[in-house]
Amino acid sequence: MPIKYLAALVPLAKKLRREMTPQEKRLWYGFLANFSPRFQRQKAIDRFIVDFYCYKAKLIVEIDGSQHYTETGLAYDAERESILNSYGLSTIRFSNHDVNENFEDVCNAISQFIQKTAPKVR
Repeated sequence: MPIKYLAALVPLAKKLRREMTPQEKRLWYGFLANFSPRFQRQKAIDRFIVDFYCYKAKLIVEIDGSQHYTETGLAYDAERESILNSYGLSTIRFSNHDVNENFEDVCNAISQFIQKTAPKVR
């Protein structure tokens, strides 16, 4: 199934690229910007904007702040993930704390996920 997106989200995605959180900046500039296969940041998919997306691996990487751990945030993320999964995409999530305190582990987890699920894309 082709991946759709709302064109109206593109300006917001561009704004979010310019205004990344400190944790998103750290992951992008410290790891994903030069990672192979290529990742995109703040990518519009369906009616959502995902933090990082790797087309070749069909992988979304999300960095979650505290709002994601509320009852409302968890329900929203579950619905969102279900929709994104319908496109054949996988999502891995890390908390801001993970990026701040366990950066190398986060990078290794992303690398291992891609090696395990899509080893031929590198």
